[in-house]
Amino acid sequence: MEKPWGATKKAAPPLAFCLLLLPALVILAGTRGALSAWRLQWAITSTRHDDVAVQVGEQCDMSMGRWVREPNGPIYTNLTCPELPESKNCQRYGKDPGHLHWRWRPDGCDLPRFAPELFLDGVRGKRLAFIGDSLARNQMASLLCLLSQAETPTDVSADASDYFVRAWRFPAHNFTLMALVTRHLAHAVPVVGADRKPTASFDIHLDRPDATWASRLPELDYAVVSGGNWFFRVNYLWEGGRRVGCVGCREANLTDFGVAHAVRRVVRAALEAIAECTDCKSGLVTLLRTYSPDHFEHGSWFSGGYCNRTRPLEEHEVNIESIGWELRTVQLEEVERARETTTTTTGSKRFGVLDVTKAMTLRADGHPGWHYNKKSAGDANDCLHWCLPGPVDMWNDMLLQRLTETSPLLR
Repeated sequence: MEKPWGATKKAAPPLAFCLLLLPALVILAGTRGALSAWRLQWAITSTRHDDVAVQVGEQCDMSMGRWVREPNGPIYTNLTCPELPESKNCQRYGKDPGHLHWRWRPDGCDLPRFAPELFLDGVRGKRLAFIGDSLARNQMASLLCLLSQAETPTDVSADASDYFVRAWRFPAHNFTLMALVTRHLAHAVPVVGADRKPTASFDIHLDRPDATWASRLPELDYAVVSGGNWFFRVNYLWEGGRRVGCVGCREANLTDFGVAHAVRRVVRAALEAIAECTDCKSGLVTLLRTYSPDHFEHGSWFSGGYCNRTRPLEEHEVNIESIGWELRTVQLEEVERARETTTTTTGSKRFGVLDVTKAMTLRADGHPGWHYNKKSAGDANDCLHWCLPGPVDMWNDMLLQRLTETSPLLR
């Protein structure tokens, strides 16, 4: 994936000093020293932006850490979750179970194992929605599996065939879990080609949140917002009813703003819509889940790309200046901006983050690859979504931790 034209990064004197020192550390210390220097560079790059995470009010910074062995494995299996999608059922299709025996250990705090009963008790009488693309639905499916170990959910979707709006209810706890699927967060329509057929490109209206989710906001107590993966194609950007630029179009009469700019704008519009929602519940909690990268190697979806790693990556195997890290920065900055705005205007609405980018950047081993039912994917390897059970379950460990910080019922 090429790194597009990105957002401006803020420089800091300590960062410049450390980067000047880094080559010397590598030369002096040899191979072992190189690994230590690489970890230092991780820390430097993280520190450059983690003041944002601190400012959004979380008590535990779970963004930095490492994957450690977990001999006990996950709390559910593909046999104990009746709602597990076939496209994520990697064990049924022969994936080696080694990817199941890891857990995320944050550097500065503990991340407890998910407790289904505790979660359900804390959200009794509430409604939570995952708002985003198919990865948001991936997280929803994970939470559905986790909670089903304590109570069997009932599908209460108005239309079970509607991919974009789904709902499950846990009747004993009067809790409703929803997926509101939106590819761009903003209103977007496919661009029609000369043959009058939809192309792979979209007209994205940066200043118009997608009504699929925006119309449902007043129902929600919790919203988990995410996105970014649908911006890596030629798209056209609209604002105020007119085309103002593009992403990746290379057209002489249009400014190419790049992926990071487009993501920033749709995230900003989404968070502003939530902050300004007068019909929404006053205590609405919104959490933004940061960017989750793919791990295609030697190609992509339909060009022979694959992902056959059998263990998490080491830190020195990862490019920490990738577009994924840049999108994380944009997302964190927009959450900070939303918090500052709501402090002075709407007051009681709260914003936070589920910062999963580093953790998931390291988990090249956790995708279905070719271990899934490929009927809906044209026989392509899937190196974007996550197996269930699998690393994506950690996102809901983080979710429970964040809700614990906002709700006395979960403490």
